[in-house]
Amino acid sequence: MVKSFLIIIICQMFVYAGEQIILVVGDNHHSKKATLTCFEDGVVVFDSFEVNIGKNGLGWGVEKKGLTQDEKEPLKYEGDKKAPIGIFTLDSVFGYQKDLKTKMPYLHATKDLICVDDSDSEFYNQIIQKPKTKPKSYEEMRRDDTQYKLGVVVGYNKKHIKNRGSCIFLHIEKSKDAPTAGCTSMTLENIEKIVSWLDKDKNPILIQITKSQLNQVLKLYPNIRF
Repeated sequence: MVKSFLIIIICQMFVYAGEQIILVVGDNHHSKKATLTCFEDGVVVFDSFEVNIGKNGLGWGVEKKGLTQDEKEPLKYEGDKKAPIGIFTLDSVFGYQKDLKTKMPYLHATKDLICVDDSDSEFYNQIIQKPKTKPKSYEEMRRDDTQYKLGVVVGYNKKHIKNRGSCIFLHIEKSKDAPTAGCTSMTLENIEKIVSWLDKDKNPILIQITKSQLNQVLKLYPNIRF
């Protein structure tokens, strides 16, 4: 019994060793603001800071990965202006610069690069080069403003489940108190800090929750230390 227990503990330590976690916590499902904290090996990397989240708060996404949802809590749907609750991979960095020194895969946001938010499209929730036959609805990744000057692609709705939300990013805020359409936004200084820290080899993830799910997260990731 003792031997089995020790094996479990050692396995947990191995799984979480070197893992990078971005934890975003809103007060409740109606919150338009949240606190972001970055961890590596369970230790806080730099000071926490405030971020903007969905205009209509938070709703459960499709990737829960061990989190338990109360049946009364809202879900995330396409166009509902809610940021997703759940545990998500961080897949790549994107930006307006042609090249960027980063330890993550990098997408150059040209005028031809789009993210498809048309639920009926075969390319739903995918970042692609603009095809000859354009989807009914999509986001330009090279915007006329600076919000996508630098950002991180969140691995949300990877199975492309229809109408459950798409094109979720960490990106630059429109203004200090401007909520988003479902992403998580922050100052340029803070997104630069995150991008310079992220490392694909350290399996970076985003955990985005309300305070009511915090105890669940601490049980799933017992090495996190505030």
